[in-house]
Amino acid sequence: MNKLTVRDSDLKNKKVLVRVDFNVPLDKNLNITDDTRIVAAIPTIKYILDKNPKKVILMSHLGRPDGKVKDELRLTPVAKRLEKLLGQSVLKLDDCIGSDVETKVNSDGPKIIMLENLRFHPEEEKDDANFAKSLAKLGDIYVSDAFGTVHRAHASTAGITKYLPSVAGLLLEKEINYLGKTLESPAKPFAVILGGAKVSDKIGVIENLLPKADSILIGGGMAYTFLKAKGENIGKSKLEADKIELAKLLMDKAAKSNVKILLPVDHVVTDNIDPAGQVKKVKDIPEGFIAVDIGNETIKIFEDNLKDAKTICWNGPLGISEIDAFANGTKSVGEFISNLKATTIIGGGDTAAAMSKFGLENKMTHISTGGGASLEYMEGKALPGIAALTDKK
Repeated sequence: MNKLTVRDSDLKNKKVLVRVDFNVPLDKNLNITDDTRIVAAIPTIKYILDKNPKKVILMSHLGRPDGKVKDELRLTPVAKRLEKLLGQSVLKLDDCIGSDVETKVNSDGPKIIMLENLRFHPEEEKDDANFAKSLAKLGDIYVSDAFGTVHRAHASTAGITKYLPSVAGLLLEKEINYLGKTLESPAKPFAVILGGAKVSDKIGVIENLLPKADSILIGGGMAYTFLKAKGENIGKSKLEADKIELAKLLMDKAAKSNVKILLPVDHVVTDNIDPAGQVKKVKDIPEGFIAVDIGNETIKIFEDNLKDAKTICWNGPLGISEIDAFANGTKSVGEFISNLKATTIIGGGDTAAAMSKFGLENKMTHISTGGGASLEYMEGKALPGIAALTDKK
């Protein structure tokens, strides 16, 4: 990694401003239902605390308040959970900029401060220079540790780096190493598993990884545009008609490069995406039915292909994995690869949620904390929040 990290920095007696990703799910009573992202930031926070800083000032967004203050999207529950996880007090402020915030940051009191939701200010998402300067005033050094947001050029991810020395946190460093270094020169055989609803979401990933992959296994809703391109009947399954020609082109390109593209050969189908709908296991999809998961024969073909892989990268579930009746493909393949000796990298978002649902999150080499960011990284794009950090000399 060619960026400076928190390890390269002198933090003693410094006010360390850390961009974390505490965008966690809350229930209607404002209880956190999954604290994975908070837990993921703990190593960086503890590392900084061990270096005896003056203050650790944490900033994050939560939800989509659209530039307005919304009480149900305050970071108060997050601060409370963080206190429990760290075993020390966290001072939660009611705003993220302004004279009152500056006074509290510069006064004695708890070493850890959490600012209020950045997106209560519309200037955050506009990467407004004055807002970025106001945030920068609070610290002596900026640490970027919110991988889930680095694909956005916002004030707290990109703009702020113009005004402070800017380095990567431990979580961001880990993400860059796995998604960057591993995918740049993967140990072979290298298998890519792609799922999710849309081909359009994964075109960039296929094009970027095709020259490096030995096989690409496609499931989920996106598989049916490829099957349609092969002339197969897909019933009422998910179809992006405008991507049929592109699917043909990608399959031709793969064939010329000796890259195997594996598609479902059998399916779990339903006449209604609802547990009450009629569900069948079929080879040929009947009219009026929608494919919602890969079948057992496909699972076996996928597993046979994966068993010798040295690197496996997976983005997108292989069925509608949030519904138990349509989750078997994702679960079975997840369990299978969790027992291999391969390096297993799981792109964030729905795939990460599925691995967590099946209790596999600790059995993978790396599960990314960012859905959109991991997808863009796998496409080979430069992410603005990483590009803006200080380069190593």
